Amino acid sequence: MSYEYLIAGFDELSLGQKSKQPFDRLLELLREQMSPADFAYVEQLRRRNDDAAILALMEEDSVLDRFHETTLSEEDFRTQMLYEQGMRSRNRFVRSWFEFNLNLNNVLAAAVCMRHGYDTQMVIVGENEVAQLLRRGGVTKNANLAAVLPELKEIIALTEITDLLERERCIDALRWQWLEDKTRFKYFTVDNVLAYYLQAEILHRWDDLTKEQGEQIFRSVLADMKRDIKF
Repeated sequence: MSYEYLIAGFDELSLGQKSKQPFDRLLELLREQMSPADFAYVEQLRRRNDDAAILALMEEDSVLDRFHETTLSEEDFRTQMLYEQGMRSRNRFVRSWFEFNLNLNNVLAAAVCMRHGYDTQMVIVGENEVAQLLRRGGVTKNANLAAVLPELKEIIALTEITDLLERERCIDALRWQWLEDKTRFKYFTVDNVLAYYLQAEILHRWDDLTKEQGEQIFRSVLADMKRDIKF
């Protein structure tokens, strides 16, 4: 389905700017203008690891058995379920977005663990090729990893940024660039609409976040990670 008129009416987005329209208004517009099948992809992108659908999965016996066989925390295992659901989407763009973020977060987590002497097995989620390579060989001396993950150098460079808020901004900049690259030669397709939604979500997340609030949030994340990791 072509979304020429919908996309033509979108405000131009730029990383670092304030959102130009309320985020809930954008969602309402997409719900009204997209086909139900295509809007279902937006709903997939909105899903988080504590959504009802993911929590319901955790109640299934087969999923519980998998959880008990891993060394992951419950939250990390729910995140794994989220990625697996997204990577089974019928839409290739959605599948690629979830896998890109899975790889991004796994490399970031593995790099931090290796730097501080933590066990990477405790934080790597998923079963794709990148996750398996990280479990076997870590990050820095893994030639096979560089071959399957083109963004590896950029992701590792992010771990060198000591300012936590600035690091998070750079992570979102990498996500933003990925979205631009994946839709550069597509015009008025559902993928363009989904990429626009994701970029608007990135801007919305930063709208009301001050430097002090950001540092507090990310220091809390690090504290939680240190608490959860087992030696």
